[in-house]
Amino acid sequence: MTTESPWQIEQLDLEGYLARLQLSGAVAGPVSRAALDALHEAHVRAFTFDNIDVLLDRHPGVDLAAVQAKFVGRGRGGYCFEHGTLFAAALERLGYQVERRLGRVGDPLLAARTHTVVVVTVDGERLLADPGFGFSLLRPIPLADGATDEHGGWAYRLRQVPVGDGRGWALHRGRDGGWELMHTHDELPVRPVDLRSGHHFTSTYPASHFRHMLILTRHLPDRHVTVTHEAVTVRRPGEPTEHRPLRAGELPELLDLLDVPLIEDERDVLLRRVRELSGLSS
Repeated sequence: MTTESPWQIEQLDLEGYLARLQLSGAVAGPVSRAALDALHEAHVRAFTFDNIDVLLDRHPGVDLAAVQAKFVGRGRGGYCFEHGTLFAAALERLGYQVERRLGRVGDPLLAARTHTVVVVTVDGERLLADPGFGFSLLRPIPLADGATDEHGGWAYRLRQVPVGDGRGWALHRGRDGGWELMHTHDELPVRPVDLRSGHHFTSTYPASHFRHMLILTRHLPDRHVTVTHEAVTVRRPGEPTEHRPLRAGELPELLDLLDVPLIEDERDVLLRRVRELSGLSS
């Protein structure tokens, strides 16, 4: 007798997901590190990281059905709870051993557990997958103290750290010759209600920064672009970071550049909300 997954992975349109990623059937073959890497990078490049629905006050939620309709059906992106839900479901359907975990972005002494990552085991090796971060890994990194990875011109490092009576993992990215902390996750079990609770806090708590700023990012073929209600940041491997103010009237052009498929009403509401946040004539 087959028991349904609490994550409802049976509801995933796996073929539709792979088609949205523009991947061949190779990743649907035997479990392998190469197939995992290809799937992770394709996911990160296919979907934006953004909080647009939070600003619109129209967020459909983070259950798989809602995420699938938004990402697979519309080609929209979202934030970590959505990315992690969809990516983990796809991995499980493809036969990978998966653990969902929660983490804290920035200072772990101050931040809530409002980030989702996925730990995947392939041929006895545990790997950290992180498809839903503003500057996401392009491929998983071995879950081992001191592990480093450089891919696509971006460098990352993982360190084991104490978390209470247990252990956690701190992910850093290379920046200006050093290492910048991205987030720290623990090894406590995660249930669907944990993601729903984290999403509710992140999307509705009055002091949540996602309520007071636009954050929209995407890995393009030759650069990573970040757009906020105030600024545009462009990073290219091996080159100085470009950072400048968001120009009045520029946001619609950037939505097109980053391929954000909003319907007209959504776009109008977003532009109005950004004007309220920034004072620009967007």
